[in-house]
Amino acid sequence: MPVSTPTLAHDQLIQSSWARCREAGLEHHHAPRFEPLARVALQQMLDVHQALLHTTHREVLPYYEHILGNSRCLIRLADPQARLMRSWGAQPGVGAGQSGHAPGACWLETTAGTNPIGTALACRQAVHVEPDEHFLLANRLMNGSASPIFDAQRNMVAVLDVSSDSHLPPSHTLGLVKMMSQTVENRLILEAFADRHHQLIFNTGVNNLDSQWAGLLVFDDSGRVLAANRRADSLLGVELPGLTLQQVFRLTPQALLEHPLERTFALQPPGRNRLQCLLKKPLQRAAASLAQRGTDPRLDKALQQGLRLLEKDVPLLLRGDTGTGKEVLVKALHQASSRAAHPLIAVNCAAIPAELVESELFGYERGAFTGASHKGSPGLVRKADKGILFLDEIGDMPLPTQARLLRVLQERCIQPLGCGDPIPVDIRLVSATHEDLRQRVQAGLFREDLYYRLAGMTLHLPTLHTRSDKRELIEQVWETQREAQQTAGFSDQVWAAFMVHPWPGNVRQLAAVVKVALVLADQDVIGLEHLPEDFLLEAGLQPAQENASARPLLTLTKVSDLGELLQASDGNISRLARRLGVSRNTLYKRLREQGHAL
Repeated sequence: MPVSTPTLAHDQLIQSSWARCREAGLEHHHAPRFEPLARVALQQMLDVHQALLHTTHREVLPYYEHILGNSRCLIRLADPQARLMRSWGAQPGVGAGQSGHAPGACWLETTAGTNPIGTALACRQAVHVEPDEHFLLANRLMNGSASPIFDAQRNMVAVLDVSSDSHLPPSHTLGLVKMMSQTVENRLILEAFADRHHQLIFNTGVNNLDSQWAGLLVFDDSGRVLAANRRADSLLGVELPGLTLQQVFRLTPQALLEHPLERTFALQPPGRNRLQCLLKKPLQRAAASLAQRGTDPRLDKALQQGLRLLEKDVPLLLRGDTGTGKEVLVKALHQASSRAAHPLIAVNCAAIPAELVESELFGYERGAFTGASHKGSPGLVRKADKGILFLDEIGDMPLPTQARLLRVLQERCIQPLGCGDPIPVDIRLVSATHEDLRQRVQAGLFREDLYYRLAGMTLHLPTLHTRSDKRELIEQVWETQREAQQTAGFSDQVWAAFMVHPWPGNVRQLAAVVKVALVLADQDVIGLEHLPEDFLLEAGLQPAQENASARPLLTLTKVSDLGELLQASDGNISRLARRLGVSRNTLYKRLREQGHAL
């Protein structure tokens, strides 16, 4: 792993850069030499960095309009040799002409003098360069900031630059470019490790855990830190990769994993300030992407088409049976889109009472109606501004609300209840249904004009029973839900049952069945006796007969939530007691201890 470079003060950075320029033989009056690449070499460079370009593009775009709103700015991405790969925005003037902004142009200090890209590359830290701090007079029309981007192994893989020919405050562009580079680095770490390893996110307060400035580290089952962002190093005062949780927090991985997932808790590192933390499970993103992570070509096609159309503002309509993973596919589209840094707001139209749908979706001013919050509400549509609005079970939306939604989609504005002025919104729309909306249109239950507005493209999700990647998907669900010590897997009989089962509940049913089986089997191989009885009956199999003298499948103290097992047994206390090998009275007692109402 590369050794970190001590951070230098600004004046020292500029002085050192000018010294390097003189050593390279440059004079102030020299013209910059950008040494463009030949077409073949340029294409090779872009091919090598294709994944990084895609990630950076996805993370940079959300800031694009903000940067260009009040100034003439250019965002540029360069490779570790200071050659430009991609740019966004307007092109400020350069004394040597526009060749310095072309892909392949080289901004090394030795050929272009002191400049944000070359100097950030040389000193391996973020830097701001004022016009008169450029070594070459020809470049003194510009000021800007640049920050290196490091991958999960702490190798410098790129430099991100924000330059302008206007005099923006240094703190503005420097802070912005640091934020953008940190965002890209976090994404690179998650792409490399999040599918297989736990992530610990931490910061000085609960309210900034979702900030890009939060510390992020990834650790394996043994507690070794595999990767961490630079903010994590700063908060803990040590370079984290390669250390163990025991060294950093005086905690074993088992002790850390006892904390609840996705809920904040506090840790006190030795000699450091108390930190607020959030733990995320391995495959967090993959678990949110089960529908498209397999190899079924129909899902691959749906994902690729959906992403392309979503970026072009074409509304998507997802069709599929209950449990096929419509919401999961939307999450995958959101994560892969240019709007990943902005909200994904999911609305279940069937779950909101009809009389509250309009106020929930479109918001209201304070005092708009009896019982309205004294603060008012922005509404779910406005919360999705700059992001994606997902309307699930769209077929259940009341007709009056359909009319208002149609107006929003046509005018790109909403008018909260009690508010006279329309408010612009920038959203991408995805809708989903398990029904045939055309039949509802013919029955007069759904507006035809809204249907054609929503169904710019209809994507069909296959049932689990028909998926060609069923075995791979089952393995992914098992990997996502199992504990670290549960490595035995499924018996051949269980695999055979899985392959012939009709799976009427699709992926949702699969997740529930695997969860129950893992709890009942503990660390043993999962057998037919660990599967829910109704599941076996659906597959045409006879559940194993258990008697009171049978060995309990596990002790009740190992079951964290008996309510889930009871639900899987259709609320049948006697059936669950037989499966657990305990009396009904004992089961009643444990359920009450866990707070379940009976």
